[in-house]
Amino acid sequence: MGKDAKAKKAKRKKKPVFIGLDENNQPPDFPYVATASSSIHNQGLFAAKRIPKDEYIIQYLGERITKKESNRRGVDQHDKSQAEGVGSVYIFEIDDKHDIDGNFDWNIARLANHSCDPNCEAQDVEGEIWLVALRTIKKGEELTFDYGYALEHWRDHPCRCGSKNCVGYIVRRDDWGKLKKVLKKEKKTLQAAK
Repeated sequence: MGKDAKAKKAKRKKKPVFIGLDENNQPPDFPYVATASSSIHNQGLFAAKRIPKDEYIIQYLGERITKKESNRRGVDQHDKSQAEGVGSVYIFEIDDKHDIDGNFDWNIARLANHSCDPNCEAQDVEGEIWLVALRTIKKGEELTFDYGYALEHWRDHPCRCGSKNCVGYIVRRDDWGKLKKVLKKEKKTLQAAK
């Protein structure tokens, strides 16, 4: 490809589309949240004041990307997290064609940690992802949601939520029964090997 063709192709490249930023490309204020150290994992989101049930708390901000780009970034983010011990993948699925990459410092919603007994849930509201209160949340309480990871890579995602019903791994609730069977089988295999 010649210089002119490369220059034309570079000009045609689409500008990134950021979801949730204002007209000045700044993130909005979310008065219900504050960031602080978390006993679950590094930093977390906490209720800055009492949050009523069903309240929209914070929007997950980020860049709208294609599935192909999402897969590439997801692998890169995962590899970096394994090497550096930092947060993992900050990508949310929007639809069959696009995802949101929230791996930006200005997206504090990415700091919400997983819990097996969450007080929030992530909801898709017309292509925007919002954390919504599942119950009334007290001021100072950590805001958590179920990451909903597939069972396929359960070993890669140990859970540190500490809730009474923690299953030990970040796996979507629908797969808890299957995970418990796998763990029981492994325990029997280890005991038989002794």
